[in-house]
Amino acid sequence: MKEAFIIAAKRTPIGGFMGSLSGFTAPQLGAMVIQKTYESALVSPENIDSVYMGNVLSAGVGQSPARQAAIFSKIPVDKDATTVNKVCASGMKAAMIGAQQIQLGLEDLVMTGGMESMSNVPHYNYLRKGQKLGDTTFTDGLIKDGLWDVYHNFHMGSAAELGVKKYGLTRQELDDYALISYQRAQEAAAGNKFNAELFSISIEGKKGTVVIERDEDIDKLIPEKISLLKPAFENDGMLTAANSSNLNDGAAALLLGSSEALQKYDLKPLARIIAYADAAQSPEWFTTSPSVAIQKILKSTELSLSDIDYFEINEAYSSVILSNQQILGYDLDKVNVYGGAVAMGHPIGASGARIMATLVNVLRQEGGKYGIAAICNGGGGASAVLIENLN
Repeated sequence: MKEAFIIAAKRTPIGGFMGSLSGFTAPQLGAMVIQKTYESALVSPENIDSVYMGNVLSAGVGQSPARQAAIFSKIPVDKDATTVNKVCASGMKAAMIGAQQIQLGLEDLVMTGGMESMSNVPHYNYLRKGQKLGDTTFTDGLIKDGLWDVYHNFHMGSAAELGVKKYGLTRQELDDYALISYQRAQEAAAGNKFNAELFSISIEGKKGTVVIERDEDIDKLIPEKISLLKPAFENDGMLTAANSSNLNDGAAALLLGSSEALQKYDLKPLARIIAYADAAQSPEWFTTSPSVAIQKILKSTELSLSDIDYFEINEAYSSVILSNQQILGYDLDKVNVYGGAVAMGHPIGASGARIMATLVNVLRQEGGKYGIAAICNGGGGASAVLIENLN
C-alpha cells in the first residue's frame, strides 16, 4: 500500500460548556479548522480530494455536518464529504478512513478531523407519537446520544466506576492525576507549547471583539476544592467533576497526503501514519479498550512499548490513564505531557483528531520518533494510531 503522511494539524481552542464558543455550531467550528489547516500548509482547497469529519451530536445541526464544514471552509462543491460517528473516537476514525483512502490509491489529499458543539445540543420531545392527555417531558440529547450506555441504561461515568473498582483506584490517585493534567496544560499554555496546533478565534460582541486563543477550562480548577467534591455518577463513587473530562465545544483537523501529493505540490510532511487499530470489549469496559487497540498496533508493527516516545491517551476520566497504565505498564511521564481532556476538555466528536494533532506537536517539540494516540469510545470500543515524527 501507499504511505500516508500528516501534512498539517490544527485545532480550535477548546471552549467551555455554554462558554466562549457556544455561539458556533459544530459545522461552523469544523469549517474554521479545515480552512486554517489547509492554509497553514499553503494548499489550495481545489486540490483536496475529499473531507472526512467526525461529529457525534448531529441533531439539529442540519443535513450532512461534514459537507457543511467542507463547503463553508471554501472547499469546492465537487469534493465529497463524509460524516463519521464512532462516538468519542469519531475524529480519529475519520483520520483512519482518510489514511486508508490514500493507502489504497483512491485519493491523494484528504482533509480529516472532528467537530462538536456540546453547548448547542437540543432537548428532544417525541411529539410525532402524539400526546392525547397530560404532561410531557424532554430528553437531553447531549446525554441520550453522547453520554449514555444503552446496554445497561446508565451514564458512561457509571461504567467508568466499574473500572475504578476493578483496578483498585483510590480517590486520592484520581484527584492527584487530575492535578497533574491541569498543571501540565497550564504550563504548556504558558510556555506557548500549543502555538503550532492552536489558532485564535475572534468573536464580535456588544463590547467589541473578543479573541479566544486559549483553552477555556484549564484555568478553572480550584485545587483546594478537589478533595471536597461529591461523586458525579455513583453515590459511593470516586469520579467527580474535577477528575473527569468536561463538556466542551471545539474542532480539530489533519490534512493527509500521499507521497505523490507531497512531490506534486512541494509539501513537507510533519509525520507519517504507520499503523492504526480499532478494538472493542463489553460496553461497560470501554475505559480499558485503548490498551487493546495499542496492543494490536504493537503486535502488527513488532514494536515494544519502550519504542514509543510519547502517548496521547484521551482522558475521558482520570481512571482511563491509570487503569490502562496497570494493563500496559507505560511511564506516566510519557503520557499527555501537555495535559489532557480532564483539564482541556472533551468535545467528543473532535477529541480523537485533537489528540492526534497534539501528538504531532509534542513529538516535534519534545523530540522522539514514535508516538501513539489512543481514545476510548462508548459501546466498549477504542481506536489508536501510531505515527512517526519526520522533524
